[in-house]
Amino acid sequence: MFFRTLSGRFLLLTMVFVLLAEVMIFVPSIARFREDYLLSRLERAQIASLALLASDGVINDKLAEELLLTAGVHNVVLRRDERRELVLSSPIPGPLTGTYDLRDPSLFAQMRDGLQAMFSEDGTVIRVIGDPVQEAGLLLEVTMSTAPLRDSLWTYAGRILWLSFVISLATAALLFLSVQRLIVMPIRRVVASMAAYAKAPEDAHSIIAPTARVTELREAEEALQHLQEDVTQALRQKERLAQLGGAVARISHDLRNILSTATLVTDRIESSSDPAVTRAVPKLLNSLNRAVNLCESTLAFGKAEEPPPRLTKFALRPMVDEIIETEQETETSAPGLVEFLIDVPATMMLRADPEQMFRVLSNLTRNARQALVATGQPGSIEISAYEEDNDSVIRVIDTGPGLPQRARDNLFAAFQGGARKGGIGLGLVISAELVRGHGGRLELVRTGEEGTEFRIWLPHGD
Repeated sequence: MFFRTLSGRFLLLTMVFVLLAEVMIFVPSIARFREDYLLSRLERAQIASLALLASDGVINDKLAEELLLTAGVHNVVLRRDERRELVLSSPIPGPLTGTYDLRDPSLFAQMRDGLQAMFSEDGTVIRVIGDPVQEAGLLLEVTMSTAPLRDSLWTYAGRILWLSFVISLATAALLFLSVQRLIVMPIRRVVASMAAYAKAPEDAHSIIAPTARVTELREAEEALQHLQEDVTQALRQKERLAQLGGAVARISHDLRNILSTATLVTDRIESSSDPAVTRAVPKLLNSLNRAVNLCESTLAFGKAEEPPPRLTKFALRPMVDEIIETEQETETSAPGLVEFLIDVPATMMLRADPEQMFRVLSNLTRNARQALVATGQPGSIEISAYEEDNDSVIRVIDTGPGLPQRARDNLFAAFQGGARKGGIGLGLVISAELVRGHGGRLELVRTGEEGTEFRIWLPHGD
């Protein structure tokens, strides 16, 4: 539909606004026309009275009737030398319905009287008072019918309205053409550029080149150009990373098989009686195990497609107890070195995926335990939880040495933010993704010599 377009609405609004402006001018124009009409009747009546006075009042009835007819009035009263004199008169067709003084009228009174005159009835007679021209007397009064005035007002109003319509139509047409030229055509060009770019975002030739002369449209085109350039660059980088990822996956797969074979051979070498070999084998095994773990983690991360969480309500305390028991059983190299503290209300319920939340809390707890064991100093790990207005909050706090600066800067970046020596930085990345999948967030609250604290916010939900 035409009037749903930008040009159509501009056209319609222009016509409406011009007509509204004309209406605001129309009423004062009607008032002014009425005043000029009445003043002209007063002038004609004065001329007729002066003609009568010049003949010393000796004129026949027919000539007097012609004078009144020419003036468009029924009688004329002239006040001179403090005397009020009926100069010309004829039968009045009806009673007087109003008296209007034109000597000092207000604008509001003129507009009101003008509208009333347009809707006056047939046979209405009014008295009009005004000042004589050239000070030919003190006061001039006439009586006249309003029908001729009403007809003249409607004729004048018709001309005004028709002229207003023509002006509004011409103005709207000019504005329509201007809007088409200055706004609509550049917008269509931008839309066409976006459509062409969407078909081939990798092609740099489809990026828009700003040409608009209107400042705002020029800024929009430049912003779109920068956006398209950034997207094209990102797509190219993504394609290169995808190719690189595929190559890394293939290399990791083959390298894992090679390292597995090397690990089996190293296990056999461990039984050697050579003291030097016996001392070197554990280090070699540790290095091989780390390399295999890196390959497996890389392959697992590349294939990771976490399903959406299955939200259920469950008690948090039993899960925390299970995680602590598992960590205590796992730590056999330095039993009792790490103290586990639990501050989770037995009645606290979470609305989350139990399996995914177990992975998140287990990963945070294991990282904290490994950091403490690596120092060889006694320490503690505390898991606490509490309720806020809209969230359930879980805290994992340790008294370890804190995270290194590189880990802080790239904490949630894959393969860059390892929180411990030998780590590859995938555990926290996956944990953060799982928490975000619940509509929550995982943040590092503090880290340093006094310890590290991670905090999880999970929305209550329904």
